[in-house]
Amino acid sequence: MPPRKPAPTPQGYYRVEKAVVILGLAEDENDTTGRRWLRDGANRKPGDKRGKPFPHSRLNGQLVFSDADLAEIYAMHRNAPTRRGRRSGSRVVGHSVIGPQEQAGELQLAG
Repeated sequence: MPPRKPAPTPQGYYRVEKAVVILGLAEDENDTTGRRWLRDGANRKPGDKRGKPFPHSRLNGQLVFSDADLAEIYAMHRNAPTRRGRRSGSRVVGHSVIGPQEQAGELQLAG
């Protein structure tokens, strides 16, 4: 028996494989980069600490994204920071704490 072909997706709606290409996360539909991120984002529960769920629809149990859904996802993550910044202030070197004044070379020696 030949393998089943997936049902055609309506025009203006895209499956995960095509949606990651449109968002610029993957080179082509065979590239798996970004698929898990998109699926996990769509499957978030409302009130999740990671943010609000991505807009999407389901067609026969398959995730599909419209042009408007992809535009909103892009807007949500367009200027998102890639990592958190470092805290300023004291830092620990070995077992001693070096304060901000000592880092600038203003170390006062008791003498």
